[in-house]
Amino acid sequence: MEYCFNAKKVTEDVIEWVRGWFGENGPGCNAVIGVSGGKDSSVTAAVCAAALGRERVIGVMMPNGVQPDIDYSEKLIAHLGIRSVTVNIRETYDALANEVASAIGGELSRQTVINMAPRIRMSALYAVSQSMNGRVANTCNLSEDWVGYSTRWGDSVGDFSPLAKLTVHEVLEVGRRLGLPDFIVDKAPSDGLTGLTDEDNLGFTYETLDRYIRTGVCVPEEKKELIDRKHRQNLFKLSMMPAFPYEPEA
Repeated sequence: MEYCFNAKKVTEDVIEWVRGWFGENGPGCNAVIGVSGGKDSSVTAAVCAAALGRERVIGVMMPNGVQPDIDYSEKLIAHLGIRSVTVNIRETYDALANEVASAIGGELSRQTVINMAPRIRMSALYAVSQSMNGRVANTCNLSEDWVGYSTRWGDSVGDFSPLAKLTVHEVLEVGRRLGLPDFIVDKAPSDGLTGLTDEDNLGFTYETLDRYIRTGVCVPEEKKELIDRKHRQNLFKLSMMPAFPYEPEA
């Protein structure tokens, strides 16, 4: 990346921001984080542990049946020394999928199958949070948000969002500053849903996307149109639903 990023200052600032947010919006509350073993949830958990103390951070593992890489989540939780709970969503997922398929008299669309799990996981996170005096952390980063690489009302929401203004490469630098193990920081990002890496799904690398976001320069240039199109099509995910602007007559 050609632009300057002060990882030390940003890490200190985001820790202080989380601490201040909880001071105003949840004194004594716990940070509840869906821990997937990926970079974003791991860095978010590390930031919250540094800001609040590890005893106030709860990592929630939510496999959909068997999760082959769940050991990454377990190692992250052990590394940070935070509390954890496991909520397996398989039975809920299957029950909902079967009920909807029966109701519509046909098969679920591919996007329904992909997006249903993140939405169930967010319901599980809020159930844990409301039962354990918590506030739910959103773990999305700027790069993913820029091109809509999230599930609306799934992983796209939460009560506070430490990483939403940081690109993927910036998130990784914060993770390194916080002492996260290399096997977590360097793990190839994937959605855990399609069996593909993020970059396979997107059609371009995070290096290309992050440079474009920060400098306006797209290398390779032929990816610019694809990035711009995804950005335009997914802007709605970054705002609350539009409401009819009715005002009563005087």
